[in-house]
Amino acid sequence: MYIAKKRMDGRIRYWIRESYEDGEVLKSRELFDLGDDPTRFIVYPGGNAYYVHEDLEDAVRSCAPQGPIYEQLENILWPFVRPDIRHNVEPFRQREKQITEKRRKPKTPESVSMFHLFDRRRIHYLRYGQLDQGRIGGVSPKLFSGILGKCRDEIEQYLMEKEAILRPHEEKTYVYVIFDLQRLFPQNFAKIMPQALDPEKVDECFLDEICRLDADTRFWTGMKRNDSLHHYLTRYLFMHFDNDFGGSSFMQDYIRDYINSRRDYIPPRAQPTMSRNQARDVLGLTKEDVVGMSRVQITRIYRRKALEMHPDKGGDSKKFIRLTQAYHALIQNRK
Repeated sequence: MYIAKKRMDGRIRYWIRESYEDGEVLKSRELFDLGDDPTRFIVYPGGNAYYVHEDLEDAVRSCAPQGPIYEQLENILWPFVRPDIRHNVEPFRQREKQITEKRRKPKTPESVSMFHLFDRRRIHYLRYGQLDQGRIGGVSPKLFSGILGKCRDEIEQYLMEKEAILRPHEEKTYVYVIFDLQRLFPQNFAKIMPQALDPEKVDECFLDEICRLDADTRFWTGMKRNDSLHHYLTRYLFMHFDNDFGGSSFMQDYIRDYINSRRDYIPPRAQPTMSRNQARDVLGLTKEDVVGMSRVQITRIYRRKALEMHPDKGGDSKKFIRLTQAYHALIQNRK
């Protein structure tokens, strides 16, 4: 399950979709139209508490009854949660994510040939920032695990988010690399200084390559097409024609390589301090009560107590905060 977005009439519209198997082909289907304001499906009972509206959960569950629906919806709507609450709750989410990843056996791609070359070029550049991708066939398949099991629509949404790290002066170089335009020029400096090439010739080669990709049926497997250039490719037209190649110098290249080598660095997060025993006491549960309880059951108990203890209804604010901390401590690794 993933969130898809598209700019329409000057505003961004959002949908909840999922990839699914249709025989040997991965396709996408729409589960819910979030409109242009997904925040309306997030409920704030008070303090640092929030939850996904039951109507959205019920609607999605009716379309996709399998899997941990509520957990997936929480992850999808997380970017739309109020910034102050994200700041306070993030440590608990990170701890839960780390524990889940340790227990879950990650899926590893069998080989890089499983993925379309255009996808591999994009991921490779976004990770390493290298103009010369001559050795892309020798990288570990693990680099592309983020798109494993995703349909074309989900891959494009995934990469649109990843491309947000690009600065304006990088965008034209990015397009030059991912469409492998350097192979079309005999000059030795084509791999390191695209700004020195004939700009009209570069434009001509780019248009040829984007049309070639648009006509590639293997690339669009599982998606319906029409006769016009697909909107997932039009973003590269803007990247190419609305920007210039950035300048080049030894020091600029050194700094860029240094930054690119650390793009995947994630600073350590603070760890929550409440133990599971303390969390059970706060929610009024025993160890026997919690055994076998699902995430949904714990959430319902928390919501009921949150409405009772809310400061606006005469509750103590410190106790309300403790209640929220207890809830996040107990829902870790729950389905």
